Amino acid sequence: MPSDQLLALPPPVLHLPYETGAFRMALGLQSAPEAEWLEIDAEYPDQLAERARLIATRRAEVIEAVPGTEAAQQELFSILVAHLPQRYPGWFEAAGGSLQNHLLGTRHPLSSEDPLAEAGRLAQEDFCLLQQEGEDIRLVGAVLCFPSRWRLSEKMGRLLGAVHRPVPFYAEKLERPVDRFLGLLKPGRLAVRSNWSVIDDPALFQPTGHGRAEPDSAITAANAGSDLVLRVERQTFRRLPDSGLVVFGIRLHVTPLATVTARPGEAARLREAVLALPPEMERYKSLLPFRPALLDYLEAEVARGG
Repeated sequence: MPSDQLLALPPPVLHLPYETGAFRMALGLQSAPEAEWLEIDAEYPDQLAERARLIATRRAEVIEAVPGTEAAQQELFSILVAHLPQRYPGWFEAAGGSLQNHLLGTRHPLSSEDPLAEAGRLAQEDFCLLQQEGEDIRLVGAVLCFPSRWRLSEKMGRLLGAVHRPVPFYAEKLERPVDRFLGLLKPGRLAVRSNWSVIDDPALFQPTGHGRAEPDSAITAANAGSDLVLRVERQTFRRLPDSGLVVFGIRLHVTPLATVTARPGEAARLREAVLALPPEMERYKSLLPFRPALLDYLEAEVARGG
């Protein structure tokens, strides 16, 4: 059994992907080594408990796949169970035909008739399977326990352009670059990007809520630091070598706004990023209900040296 030192989990990485300057609708992709595919941190036990609960009680909302993707689902799971003990040998151990998860004290099969569910019980990431059809890319499978205000049932089987139709400027600015990038992605390459929003709900499972505009008087400059959170998705892309499908990974980070603005200069950076958002993006990110309070809070933090 690994020592307590080996089982010690690091604090979550505080990703701060918002940008200063004029608003740009860009992919912002970066290459990364395969070792950085997954993030495991001190939130692992709590997040995995919530993932297991959602899979057990709301499976139809968090797991779905189109027929014919069974081999790709198993390929994803096989890569995952091979990656974990190699990347984190103190926390995961492959032995006796199974994978021992020392962080949770659980044992998992190396192959499964329910691979998406098993993957959802092992990683903090959600995983979506994307299939290329000529020049188009289609969402064909997923374990999505922590959606950022979208429903898997409404997107499954649709082309990425349709999946992202609610996103302002996606069709004009990103649809072709995204399809081109995914079409050219080679096995063995890992690409990473992040997106962000400020919201008034720390819940991990959020299938609804995009586009809210009605004022929320409960959020004020006095409580915005504690009642608002920065919600960041760290997104990864890799191609499965056998099936050819692309795995779109989504690792969710939810951080109280006060933790963000406690870092020198971050209140000013976030304020500039919020002010630069076009009205369409403000509405999409559901900032309108508390935007005045958020800006007043950030301005106060800047005045204090934040």
